[in-house]
Amino acid sequence: MTDLRKTVERFWAAAEARDWSTFADTLAEDVVYTLPQTRERITGRERYVEFNREYPGDWHLRIERMVAEPGQVVSWVHFTVGLEEMYGISFFTGEDRITSISDFWPEPYEPPAGRDHLTERY
Repeated sequence: MTDLRKTVERFWAAAEARDWSTFADTLAEDVVYTLPQTRERITGRERYVEFNREYPGDWHLRIERMVAEPGQVVSWVHFTVGLEEMYGISFFTGEDRITSISDFWPEPYEPPAGRDHLTERY
């Protein structure tokens, strides 16, 4: 297990617990958080912690899967916000602390026509 994997596990546990001090301790001072789908970026630990602290709603999370190698971790996380459920995929880089995070929030959509003979819907 890599040090970064342990850090990311602490990051998610602290987020779920709303333990913002521990959450902040997982981040490098100059952490960069990117949301490619909305073209947003947050730079710096204080701003990123505040972004999460102020996120609206009664949200909760559960790690579905995590893949790690030295210096990078990918997590697949199940989120609920009230009655809404969603999945996010997060890419982390760093060593002992997280230096960058990129989040992807896939929206469900209907598949293109013509491939149902190859696929199974669930």
